[in-house]
Amino acid sequence: MTDVVDADTGATRSDSAPPRAEIALKTVTAAPATPERTRRVLEQALVFSGAALAAVYLQGDDGRTLCLAESAGVPRALYGLREGYPVDGLSPLAEAHRTGHPLWLGPAELAGFPDARRMPVRDVHLAVLPVPGTGGCLLAVGERPAGFGPDDRTALTLVAEALARTAGPAAGPGAADSGTPHGNAFSLAMDSGRVEVGDDLLDLFGLEREAFDGRVETLLGLTVPEDLPSLMSVVEAGHMSIGERELEFRVLRPDGPPRWLRLRGRLLPGGEGRPVRLAGTVADASALRPEVTDVARVQKLAAALATAGTVRDVGQAVVAALRKPLRADRIALAELENDRLVVTVLDPPAPESWPELWQSEWRTEWPDAPVRAMPTLAGALRDGRARIWPAGSADLEPALAEVGPGGLAVLPLPGVGRMAGACLIGWDTPHDFGPDERALLTASAGLAGQALTRAHAFDAEHELVAMLQRQLLPRRLPKLPGGVAVARYLPATAGLEVGGDWYDVIPLPDHHVALVIGDVQGHSAGAATLMGQMRTALRAYAAEGHPPDVVVAHANRLLMELETDLFATCCYVDVDMEAGTAWCVRAGHPPPVLRHPDGATDIAEADGGPPLGVLDRAEFPMTPLRLLPGTVIALTTDGLVESAELDIDTGLDRLAHELSVSDPSHLGLVADALLGNAHRGDDVALLLMRYDGMAVRPLREGWTVWRVPEAARHARRFTKRSLRAWGVPAEAMDTALLVVSELVTNALVHTDGRVRLDLTLIHRRLRIAVTDTSPRTPVKPTHLGWESTGGRGILLVEAMSDAWGTVPVSGGKQVWCELQLAY
Repeated sequence: MTDVVDADTGATRSDSAPPRAEIALKTVTAAPATPERTRRVLEQALVFSGAALAAVYLQGDDGRTLCLAESAGVPRALYGLREGYPVDGLSPLAEAHRTGHPLWLGPAELAGFPDARRMPVRDVHLAVLPVPGTGGCLLAVGERPAGFGPDDRTALTLVAEALARTAGPAAGPGAADSGTPHGNAFSLAMDSGRVEVGDDLLDLFGLEREAFDGRVETLLGLTVPEDLPSLMSVVEAGHMSIGERELEFRVLRPDGPPRWLRLRGRLLPGGEGRPVRLAGTVADASALRPEVTDVARVQKLAAALATAGTVRDVGQAVVAALRKPLRADRIALAELENDRLVVTVLDPPAPESWPELWQSEWRTEWPDAPVRAMPTLAGALRDGRARIWPAGSADLEPALAEVGPGGLAVLPLPGVGRMAGACLIGWDTPHDFGPDERALLTASAGLAGQALTRAHAFDAEHELVAMLQRQLLPRRLPKLPGGVAVARYLPATAGLEVGGDWYDVIPLPDHHVALVIGDVQGHSAGAATLMGQMRTALRAYAAEGHPPDVVVAHANRLLMELETDLFATCCYVDVDMEAGTAWCVRAGHPPPVLRHPDGATDIAEADGGPPLGVLDRAEFPMTPLRLLPGTVIALTTDGLVESAELDIDTGLDRLAHELSVSDPSHLGLVADALLGNAHRGDDVALLLMRYDGMAVRPLREGWTVWRVPEAARHARRFTKRSLRAWGVPAEAMDTALLVVSELVTNALVHTDGRVRLDLTLIHRRLRIAVTDTSPRTPVKPTHLGWESTGGRGILLVEAMSDAWGTVPVSGGKQVWCELQLAY
């Protein structure tokens, strides 16, 4: 069994995914029947097929509508999916239901259905499979460009068969609609807020039947204020999707302490003349809770959260209140920002205490991860209620299962009008979850969610700083040919103003890479704005093909023209990944530190120019660097190597020593270690690149085209001779010769000056590039008549090439195309 990395999602997938899916589904369906079982089956579709959303639609009471019964993954609103579809309609669900055959639809096929125009995201793949014996269908949505492969389709077929055993007709919409509620049951109409309740439920709230007006607000008014947000997240339709709900809350009593109640319900879709309803029961949970212990713990947590001023303070208060009483081995608290979780507290903080995914994804670059990467966590956040998995649970993805192999609790943290975040609590040894613990976790989640909301009010400026910084810095660094790069940004703790430190990694043609790091003077919104302008300018000048000194000189001239009082320092390193050489340019910035393969380090003796924005006609000399495979380049800002107590020379020497004793095989851990003792009085940016060398170097040839009548023939002859020398057979050259002829002719006819032809071959992929002195991009004709004598060249290039385009170069442009040679 081998593991491969999915090219689109970056997730590791196994080539034995269908057998593993079959085992997981058997484990889930063999468990006792619970309201959660159908959702757990759907979650296996997310894990084993790579789907972003999985849902099951079952026939409604009238038999004329396919109604949404359960879903897992991202909200269905992202894809414009409805709660119900007519059986005789033109939807993919209706077609699969009528024919009894599965549908595998790509973006082109989806466009042929009337509902396609309702979909906000259209570059998706849709799978619809009939669920045997139920009259329903399994629907899955995938965002990978390749769609659902053979293993994915096998896994979805297994999921549909499992749904036939767990989601029968009795589980369909409206099955729980059985007239007026009795006992402790209730039925809430989501559109009007009118609720029908049994007599026992009214007794739990201390109400008489004659005194109850049938409004849900009357019942909500009797709850403990701290529990109201959690309860509102369940009974408000805007926070819910079809499926089960469970929550514990407290109600006030005039003759004693608050009473704990447990709500269990299911959101049922509406039909013709029937609103969407929440139907379920409310039971007395007081007997399951040791009042003194739980009340004391909750009061202690509430007191600690009352004095928490920042989000980090909230996280530390939750850890202090829960980890020791629950004897947990690890706790993580994360905020929810749009579709991403941003970790604020990890306890214990050591990276080795957490799963490998957390180390490689959440603890490199920015400590965050998309919610959709963990569908189980996404489901818990969508439901808005605490969920517990005992030891040995088979329906957890590894990123969560490894947090608590002996047991895992996931606590969504509800805020005001939104989900504020999540808290994960894990145990290494098998943990017995008592009913008191579940209630304690539910109460703690409500308090922590409210505290997070309050902390945002105190911490609003700091949040703005973090958001602005993330937008201005790269979210992810590109993959490099023959190397690996990682970066860190550490904001200052002194004050809340945004800093001006930045870094960038810019892929350039011919396997060159530009490493950039810089620092704008001061800490303010103006410094951050200028930082964004300088990063964009350096990237644009580099993409134009200028040498490093010209790139920095152009950035200096731009800063002088911006009429600002601020200046910036910068270090720019252009690395040739094929040759293992580099050119370094410094503008008032600390020099690079090199760690050689033998562990020796040295501080590059690179001549530097003045900071950017100081002198109009400044010189920025270039210094050559030699890189052997295994060499690490470290670029940093002065916040890491200079402070009021530390001069810059001593700081650079300390950085070189720490780099020499590090293990460069994992640059992320190296970067974390280098920042471990950083002075927090100033921002710190750190950029590391390990040069590994390219395993296969491309073959290159270039030729300056003569401006003679037979120039195209000479270009074809040069191309043919070069390809023959590279071992390309004659039958594989025809397309390349045609493209060369068209590109060269186009350059000679429409431009003046020098024209150059460059050929590059690697892994049987040929890149043809023609460079000229005109900055104008070739324009494809919009219409060609039969009498037209030209204009077909670019159309031919586009038709014959796998990819083509134009890039600006110094003083002109380069038109390029790539061909996959078949031989």
